Amino acid sequence: MQYLVSVLFDDSIVPRDDEMAAIDAFNDRMRDEGHWVFAGGLAAPSAATVLDNRDGAGLITDGPYVETKEYLAGFWVFEAPDLDVALKIAAEGSRACNRRVEVRPFAQP
Repeated sequence: MQYLVSVLFDDSIVPRDDEMAAIDAFNDRMRDEGHWVFAGGLAAPSAATVLDNRDGAGLITDGPYVETKEYLAGFWVFEAPDLDVALKIAAEGSRACNRRVEVRPFAQP
């Protein structure tokens, strides 16, 4: 089963060098252990563009869809046999990146 681990942040401070080194080491270990699927860091919310083309509306808005102090700074997608393993992996990721994380399973077809 795959899980999305969202990295939550409330500041525009980029990760420190030691945090980046810890993230890189964590990512390498997840690859080695077979949990790695995909990951990425995201630009600041101010770089977002929201599109709404329901019913052909063609609306385009600069900025995030929700104004909030906390935002999605990045994410991992991991493969894990169950939620307990996913939570353990996410706890290690939270420690590595020094940020809060949210864990959500992908919907099953």
